Amino acid sequence: MISLFPAAQIRLGVACVRLSQRFRSKASMAKASPPMAKKVKHEMEMFGDVRVDNYYWLRDDSRSNPEILSHLQQENTYTDAIISESKHLEDEIYAEIRGRIKEDDISAPVRKGLYYYYERTLEGKEYVQHCRRLAQEDAVPSVDDIMATAPPEHVILDENVKAKEHAFYKVGAFKVSPNHKLVAYAEDTKGDEIYTIHVIDAETRSPVGEPLVGVTDNIEWVGDEALLYVTMDEILRPYKVWFHKLHTNQSTDSCFYHEKDDMFSLDLEASESKRYLFVGSESKTTRCIFYLDISKPEKGLMVLTPRLEGIDTSVSHRGNHFFIKRRSNEAYNSELVACPLNDVNATTMLLPHRESVKIQDIRLFSDHLVVYEREKGLPRVTCYSLPAVGEPLESLQGGQTVDFIDPVYSVEPEESQFSSTILRFSYSSLRTPPSTYDYDMNTGVSVLKKVETILGGFDSSKYVTKREWAIAKDGTHVPISIAYRKDLVKLDGSDPLLLYGYGSYEMCVDPRFKASRLSLLDRGFTYAIAHIRGGGEMGRKWYENGKYLHKKNTFTDFIDCAEYLIEKKYCTKEKLCIEGRSAGGLLIGAVVNMRPDLFKAAIAGVPFVDVLTTMLDPTIPLTTAEWEEWGDPRKEEFYYYMKSYSPVDNVKAQNYPAILITAGLNDSRVQYFEPAKFVAKLREMKTDKNLLLFKCEMGAGHFSKSGRFEKLQEDAFTHTFLLKILNMVPAPPRG
Repeated sequence: MISLFPAAQIRLGVACVRLSQRFRSKASMAKASPPMAKKVKHEMEMFGDVRVDNYYWLRDDSRSNPEILSHLQQENTYTDAIISESKHLEDEIYAEIRGRIKEDDISAPVRKGLYYYYERTLEGKEYVQHCRRLAQEDAVPSVDDIMATAPPEHVILDENVKAKEHAFYKVGAFKVSPNHKLVAYAEDTKGDEIYTIHVIDAETRSPVGEPLVGVTDNIEWVGDEALLYVTMDEILRPYKVWFHKLHTNQSTDSCFYHEKDDMFSLDLEASESKRYLFVGSESKTTRCIFYLDISKPEKGLMVLTPRLEGIDTSVSHRGNHFFIKRRSNEAYNSELVACPLNDVNATTMLLPHRESVKIQDIRLFSDHLVVYEREKGLPRVTCYSLPAVGEPLESLQGGQTVDFIDPVYSVEPEESQFSSTILRFSYSSLRTPPSTYDYDMNTGVSVLKKVETILGGFDSSKYVTKREWAIAKDGTHVPISIAYRKDLVKLDGSDPLLLYGYGSYEMCVDPRFKASRLSLLDRGFTYAIAHIRGGGEMGRKWYENGKYLHKKNTFTDFIDCAEYLIEKKYCTKEKLCIEGRSAGGLLIGAVVNMRPDLFKAAIAGVPFVDVLTTMLDPTIPLTTAEWEEWGDPRKEEFYYYMKSYSPVDNVKAQNYPAILITAGLNDSRVQYFEPAKFVAKLREMKTDKNLLLFKCEMGAGHFSKSGRFEKLQEDAFTHTFLLKILNMVPAPPRG
């Protein structure tokens, strides 16, 4: 059940418990001492500059060194000891979060041919079942279609059964063969994102052939009897595409393409028409496309768009045309062209480049084209009618835009039927739970097919969501998405606030609903997202102005957003908490070095904090491909610029806010030793007595634990940390 706290009760509760909270905090600190990592001098020299890393010894690529594992466990033990005094609150929050979930539920069924496919969750179970049900008739799809309860449901794969054998379990791909008789799925049992592909009979669940091992989760069917899949090199770069015939040994598979340039990685996707497979070879600035005609796999991959420096292309197919989304230095927000299948150079401009509108994605149907765009930081969905196949394609005009209700929101494409007129998308906002809609592109009618059930009396009308604009030091307007409970937040500076940020890789951190966040909002928190430069929310230039030698704009934008929120009385420094994960963890590490006085508490999840050392080491996964994101520090200009913000290199003797840092031992994206070294150096250098906690998941990777309830436990843990730092932990119940 949700615990609802009226404002008066919150103020009274905080006042009553502060003395006991402080007493228990001091007692706990007296009982537990933070681990201090030993110092082993390790010098690194570049351009005559010598850096000393006393904690380099914490790196062990085998993850088996007893001394290092012992140190990580000591950190976990210390963290548990400190948080244990607030265990009653952590348990309470976990019960709240789990109590909001309808544990036995199904996803919105997706119609594929004669079947509906969907996922089912069961009460008390961590993982999903992949199910299907035979449709009653092969009628023309409609927004009003409803899956009948008969014929009976068939469970194709029960992840709960598979997960029993593993501490970590994730299915990264689940692909049904065109004739619906077989399923190929990719599973990861360590969290290191190295997958095994299994093929099973969809009806009997019996295995078909031997598993494919050491692969990515990028797989597609080539007809009903073969697969295309991707493998990685020793630094986990996807670099080879393979053709596998069922019932043959993996060692005999044909390599269709080998990407030898270590700046480029491969990806794989099927066209909506299911006639072609597209292999993309991409760096951070350039992307070219190969295609495979599924009906003629013996011809192998053919070049569709050649590799040209600075040109990024993505391709779809419909009828006798390829549709190409193309980005260049001139068309930096992308343009959309089409070309005949037999002449890729004879392009027709469908949507020209626009300075204020970024084309993010497209979806093709037999009679329609859907364009996912961004303007002024918000996503937009526009549907266009297409001429009949065989008729000339011309510039698109008069698109129909889908309307959304919230001032800030998220919208994502979901799987739709190519031959239908029905677009399916998922919509949510900071106050609107994830909602699946079917949209009729002919009539403009939108029908809600599924909304995530939030139990415990959730009422979206109690929450305000809006957008503010902070002005950065250089005059740039930076959008901030905000949510709070209007009956609790006073906007007089006395309310706690959690500010989230990312700002890298052109990723858009759109304001999405998260049920566990309610446990903060219902305790009087304001939640805000700073859409800072380095992300993609405001278009390609927004990203480019937050990377390379402009990376510090990401950090100063975040600081400026924080100061704006304080100025507008959303909070004070004493109530301002911040959070970021991965590259967002780099953001947190950088800003606590730059402005430690501005924040009360900081959470850095799996943070990329040893930027310079990592980017100088091409043996670490992702390094070579990342040189086009952060710069190549083997060049002097980039070396010194990176050194000026890399969090590990900029820890200094100063007071820091309370900090919680997390890591995953099997993380292949941000190696565990980066946050471990950051924590060790902070413990050595910082001059305050504020909490510094480090939690390393010993059996998980970048995305932490795999079970749905295990993930809720992590949210309860981080919420408890924030409430502890803000002296908002109530006294434990008597007895």
